[in-house]
Amino acid sequence: MKKNYSDNNDKTQFFDKNIVFDPNLRFGEIISNNKIVEIFKCGNMGGMRRSHITNSLVLIMDHIKGFYRDKRVREKIKYTGMGKTGYMELNYAQNKTLHESNTNGVNVYMFEVNNPGEYSYLGRVVLDGEPYTEYQDDINDNRRRVWIFPLRLLEYR
Repeated sequence: MKKNYSDNNDKTQFFDKNIVFDPNLRFGEIISNNKIVEIFKCGNMGGMRRSHITNSLVLIMDHIKGFYRDKRVREKIKYTGMGKTGYMELNYAQNKTLHESNTNGVNVYMFEVNNPGEYSYLGRVVLDGEPYTEYQDDINDNRRRVWIFPLRLLEYR
């Protein structure tokens, strides 16, 4: 069952975990950051944005900022976890939410940024294997361990 809460202004109401939130977006639809916040009832910064109101985790794969080496090939995505400096922790904050997303009832949605201010909706994703580590430079050019989450788009077009 899908439910659309995009018109609901009561941010104190929590979403039923048995219902899949429907953001009423089409694959490839381009929206603004403010529209993401409005639809998903999430924060306006960061690549991993949790919303308890819509029971969702919004992921932003931003190719403009160049912080992470996220990759997408058709429906398969390699998404770098949360944190711009230092070693990443798998069981910290939204890394933990994403890691447990196949069992915790949180729905995960992916956007991709190829042009500044344009967020292209890719749809719902699921964890498609166990996260693994690799080494990448952080924003201060220090080598550090990051977590990579293998994801799969549910409705690839």
